[in-house]
Amino acid sequence: MVQLALLFALFKQIKPLPPVLQAVLTDKTVIVTGANTGLGFEAAKHFARMNPGKLILACRNEDKGKQAVQKLMHDTGYAKAEVWLLDLNNFASVVGFADKFGTEGGGRLDILVENAAVAPVGAYQKTADGYMTTFQVNALAPPLHTFLLLPHMIRTAQEHPETNPRIVFVSSGLYQVSKLPTEVGRKITEQPNFIEALNSLDYFNNTSTDDHYSDSKLLNILFARALQSRLSVSCPSIVVNSVDPGYCVSELRRSISGPRAWFLSLMDLLVAYSTEEGSRNLVHAALVGSKATIGASENEAKFKGVYLSTQKITNFSSFVRSEAGMKLQENFWVRLDGFVHS
Repeated sequence: MVQLALLFALFKQIKPLPPVLQAVLTDKTVIVTGANTGLGFEAAKHFARMNPGKLILACRNEDKGKQAVQKLMHDTGYAKAEVWLLDLNNFASVVGFADKFGTEGGGRLDILVENAAVAPVGAYQKTADGYMTTFQVNALAPPLHTFLLLPHMIRTAQEHPETNPRIVFVSSGLYQVSKLPTEVGRKITEQPNFIEALNSLDYFNNTSTDDHYSDSKLLNILFARALQSRLSVSCPSIVVNSVDPGYCVSELRRSISGPRAWFLSLMDLLVAYSTEEGSRNLVHAALVGSKATIGASENEAKFKGVYLSTQKITNFSSFVRSEAGMKLQENFWVRLDGFVHS
C-alpha cells in the first residue's frame, strides 16, 4: 500500500506545477535554512523577487553562503540578502544563530523555512553533540532552531496583526516508509528515552541508511503537528505546516555513486521536478492563504498543521493518524521539550 502511494505521488508529477505563488513581502523578514544550494537557494531567489525587508540565508559554510548571496543578487537584483552561519551538526551554532537574531534580527520574523537536511551516510557517524548526523541535522536541530526563534514570531504576530507568521518544515513523501511504525521501530520508540535509542548503534545495525532519512522526515511531520496544536491555543495566528517538495533534481543526492546514482539520474530525466520547480512547493507552503499573497485567496486557517504535496493538502499516512502515531507524536514532543530545556 505504501509503495503504491509513493508510485502515485511520482505519477502526480507528470502534471506541471503552477507558477510560483507571489506575495507582497515588503518590511517582512524571511529565513531559509540550507539556502546556499538546491531547493533552499531556489526558494530564497523566489522570496528575493518579492522584495522582503530582510532575507536571511542560513548556511553552514560562510564562503558558499557569500557566493549564494552574490548569485542571488545577480539573478534577481535583490541586494538585501544576508548570509548567517548555521551548522545543524552543532547545537552551539543553532543557539548562536538565535542569539544573533535576538540582537541583529530587526525585531520581527514572518517566515521561517526549515529546509536544511542531509542524506544518510553508510557509516555510523555521530556529531560532537553525540547524535547520529542524519537525526541531528534533519530531526533534532530544526526543532531546536524553531523553538529558539519562536518568541520572535510570537512577538511579530502580536505587534503586526496584518501578518500571520509561517513556519514550514520540509519533509518528504518517503516518511511513509519510515521504520518507526514497524516492529523494529516500536522497540525503539517505546523505550523511556527513544531519542537516545534512535541514535544507537543497535538501531543503526538493524535498519538501512535510507530508513534513517525516512524516519527523520516522519519526525519532521510529527513535530510540526505537535507545535501547531499548541500554538493554536497560545498564539493561533501562527501557521505551521510540513511540505513534500516532490521528487526533484537535488543537491541532497550529490554523495550517491554507482548503479544507484545511474538509476536516480534516469528518474531525474523521466519524472523529477527541476530544483526550481520543487522550490515552488516550499514557497507555496510559506505563502498560501496568507494576507500578503497576490491573487485569489484561500482560508489561511485550513493550512494549519497540514501536510502539503504538489501544492495540495494531502492526507497524512494511516500511521500518523492512528493512536500509535499520536502517541509517538506526543512522546517526541515531550522528549524534545526536555532536550531543549536541559
